[in-house]
Amino acid sequence: MAERKPFLLRMDPALWKELERWAAADLRSVNAQIEFLLRRAVQQHKGGSENDPRERKK
Repeated sequence: MAERKPFLLRMDPALWKELERWAAADLRSVNAQIEFLLRRAVQQHKGGSENDPRERKK
């Protein structure tokens, strides 16, 4: 896997709590959940498939 880019993200504590609950339900860390959601949003924005957002078109 490619090197990851660290960055600071500030968010409302209530949103963080919701993400924690959602991540726990999906058996992911909050970081992995945010990355999952961002990948899915990017794929939808690009008109990609709604299947696994980790799939990358070649």
